[in-house]
Amino acid sequence: MTQELFTINNVWMMVATILVFIMHLGFAALEAGLTRAKNTVNILFKNTIIPAMGLLTYAFVGFNLMYPGESFAGGFFGISGIGLSLPEGWDSFAYNEGYTFFTDFIFQAMFAATAATIVSGAVAERIKLGPFIIFSTLYVAICYPIVGMWKWGGGFLDTLSTPFYDFAGSTIVHSVGGWGALVGAYLLGPRIGKYTDKGMNAIPGHNIPMAVIGVFLLWFGWFGFNGGSVLSADPGLVSKVFVTTSIAGAAGAFGALIFSYWKFKSYDITMVLNGVLAGLVGITAGADLMGVGEAAIIGFVGGALVVFAVVFFDKVKVDDPVGAISVHLVGGIWGTLAVGIFGDLAGFSQLMSQLIGIGAVGAFCLVFSFVIFYSMKKTVGIRVHEQEEVEGLDINEHSMRAYPDFATKD
Repeated sequence: MTQELFTINNVWMMVATILVFIMHLGFAALEAGLTRAKNTVNILFKNTIIPAMGLLTYAFVGFNLMYPGESFAGGFFGISGIGLSLPEGWDSFAYNEGYTFFTDFIFQAMFAATAATIVSGAVAERIKLGPFIIFSTLYVAICYPIVGMWKWGGGFLDTLSTPFYDFAGSTIVHSVGGWGALVGAYLLGPRIGKYTDKGMNAIPGHNIPMAVIGVFLLWFGWFGFNGGSVLSADPGLVSKVFVTTSIAGAAGAFGALIFSYWKFKSYDITMVLNGVLAGLVGITAGADLMGVGEAAIIGFVGGALVVFAVVFFDKVKVDDPVGAISVHLVGGIWGTLAVGIFGDLAGFSQLMSQLIGIGAVGAFCLVFSFVIFYSMKKTVGIRVHEQEEVEGLDINEHSMRAYPDFATKD
């Protein structure tokens, strides 16, 4: 490879890193917009500390857990050391033909904190900040890298007779966050007033424009999330991934629109927003394998599934203020299965491998999340007091309000 091509590949990877970083602002805006004004500072605080924590823990231990190298990797666990340093005998340019060691780290680090950000939305408006930070740190530092190694670091999912396939993380990133979100929301219980003897009460978000901005920032960042996962600036493959990603997100919007209108007889913008995200999550596992028509089907089904998933979780009284479980867990599972149904790898053996991957990752994340959350629930507690929840987390946990000059119904 020439120096010029190496530089082009490396620069594209760094641009993709910037795009993925912007997604954290999208998560913050979406979560804040879909929750109540009295908890806005708390939401923004969590979404600020998560990427900071993610970068530090991934540099200290996560990167070496996730990519231990062939000499250190086992089927289920491997680690090549502590801290961030080049493998002995390598220089940054010889590390990989497409990008430097540090480019590889910073691109992967942007993914790491996403799992905890997903959990943040599902447990919003009633979780204690301290226990949430402890959980997020352990989840990003240990759980996510171990699961990621199973596929991307040469672990057992990558050595199946028909290897499990997850291009950019429908399971490895999104479902990991979704499983943690499910456990957290279940153990916390619903927000006060959400479910009563008379049925389910909708608790609307305070700022729909902010939520819309958040989704468009996420869609924008997804070009780096999926496009950067090509791991080179290959013009044909990167442009194809851009197209399949966009088509799936657009189809997801219509899947959610059609089925939410059929079910609720209203044009629900929050369902459409989550439909877009579900389409994007769905295509993430196979964005490089699908044609335009297949991407549209995957996105449309993902958007439709969100509507039914939101209704289902409300029926079983799992309170998810932003629909994170429906988008990232249900959408991630669907997208992972879609690799075995559509595209270049479609077939029964591939579908079985996809099911194995979903089951293994789900089991590990469920157990890990439950142990951490349940341990804290029985010791320090994970839910704020009732009065704090009613008054709002902003004034009680942060001694400030997001909108001090405006009176709100809260």
